[in-house]
Amino acid sequence: MKLSVIVPVYNMAAGGKLNFCLDSLVNQTIGDYEILAVDDASTDNSPMILKEYERRYPDRVKAILCSENRRQGGAKNRGLLEAGGEWVGFVDSDDWVSPDYYEKLLSRAEETGADMVGCDYSLVEEHTYRVGRVVQNNTADQTGVLDEERHRRLLMRPGSMVLKIYRHDVIRKFGLHFPEGIFYEDNCAGPLWSLYFTHFERVEEPLYYYYQHQVSTVHRITEEKCRDRMRAGELLYEECARRGFLEKYHREIEYRFTEIYYVNTLFSYLSGAARPRLSFVRMLRRGMEARFPEFLDNPYYRELTGAEEQELTALQHRSDLLFWLVYWAKRGVRRLKA
Repeated sequence: MKLSVIVPVYNMAAGGKLNFCLDSLVNQTIGDYEILAVDDASTDNSPMILKEYERRYPDRVKAILCSENRRQGGAKNRGLLEAGGEWVGFVDSDDWVSPDYYEKLLSRAEETGADMVGCDYSLVEEHTYRVGRVVQNNTADQTGVLDEERHRRLLMRPGSMVLKIYRHDVIRKFGLHFPEGIFYEDNCAGPLWSLYFTHFERVEEPLYYYYQHQVSTVHRITEEKCRDRMRAGELLYEECARRGFLEKYHREIEYRFTEIYYVNTLFSYLSGAARPRLSFVRMLRRGMEARFPEFLDNPYYRELTGAEEQELTALQHRSDLLFWLVYWAKRGVRRLKA
């Protein structure tokens, strides 16, 4: 079999989201592929929808119903256990793809000998195949045969995993998998997986449709989700250490950890959580310092992190309380100006 498409599903029945996703997949222009739709113990009608597609497309769709919720990472891992394709792709169950999505990615792989192929995506707010705002997922200087410098660039900015296909034998050989039981599992898996592939190519078209809707995970900031993002950063650190990458790619891993665990979590927590707590902010700072005490001098951090964020994080490393007071004072001033 040429391709296995893994679709993690959790409570996506409403509004036709799951149907639209699956319709885009069963109508792909390639012939030799399977769709592994893994229901992660949904409490709505998602399992029934999957079984109906399995009945209608028995040679193409396999519905895998899990009794325990292990979040998207667990569902993806279950799909990997069942996958029989030479290539593996992932699709979020509220998104969809163009009819020739996999044909174009596989053709690019065959033309170039790549073992990982990606594309760009389109941001849309309704179920449509009209292209919305196009977002470039990876860059030209990350593609080609992956030498050490390109691996550094991919480690820094791996791009979304749903916009790629991966050679299955590489996944098997190196035991690649996803963290389970947390949100933001790709924040760990994406950078780590990129280090094991040897040739990355792109199709420079927006073939994937990313559905922006208010019930999406990314629109709700809670302390639980922030803790999950912290855990994703910790797991990236631990996996890189266990697999022998920490020394070779120290600066890149330091920056990725800083970005995932600390900076993104800190400011999204303060701006989005219902009742931010100083104790949580203090815990973030301590966790950052415990693993990378000199991160403020990281050249990627100094180049890529915003000036105000750098100013505030430097302040926090002098005093949590002073940081807290200055941050909220700045927020108050902005509201008054608005």
